[in-house]
Amino acid sequence: MEQETTEDEMILNQIIVVMTFLILTTIPAAAVSMEPMATIKAPIDAVITILNDPKYKATGTKSAQRDEIWKNVKPMFDFDEIAQRAVARNWSAFNDTEKADFTDVFAQFLGNTYIDKIQGEYHNEQIVYLGQDFYSDTYAEVKTLIVRETLKIPVNYRMLKGDEDRWMVYDIIVEGVSLVKNYRTQFASILSKDKPAQLIQQLNDKLAEQNKRLAENG
Repeated sequence: MEQETTEDEMILNQIIVVMTFLILTTIPAAAVSMEPMATIKAPIDAVITILNDPKYKATGTKSAQRDEIWKNVKPMFDFDEIAQRAVARNWSAFNDTEKADFTDVFAQFLGNTYIDKIQGEYHNEQIVYLGQDFYSDTYAEVKTLIVRETLKIPVNYRMLKGDEDRWMVYDIIVEGVSLVKNYRTQFASILSKDKPAQLIQQLNDKLAEQNKRLAENG
């Protein structure tokens, strides 16, 4: 979590920007509604409605809009799974309290980053849903394509069906680069010299900085 921008952080920023486009506008490649794909489309429709709601055009309403977007987007992601995969083999070094604390602060940190981009960096991109692959009864991947002028970027959602028989996103792959693996690289570097509690504190510090900046921006 160093201050300077590393190559991994640059790649991560690109992924976050791409995630922004995925939540904003979609064009189905075929008139087929299947379970994992439908799970992604539902919050997308809700977010589009919120972004276009006139009541959020007034000064000082960005925070309320952010809260409403988060309420709709958060259930799409399995943050327990994301957190565990981001830490990987180091997960066993976390006690139960640290696991819960890490998952909570990491989810909030990702949410702030994600929604901040949604509110500020959309440029009329279109998303084409190409289809979905089922690797088992509980694992699937929804394949999409971002179309922006002459640029086309493949983006895939990897999804897991949980205990409640509901599909949830546990990773996003942008041009072959995994969001989870990028964080895993950063966290592995930190945990090679620090304890889980120190990683959690660093994330809490980053979250506090985010919240302060977002509050100042309305």
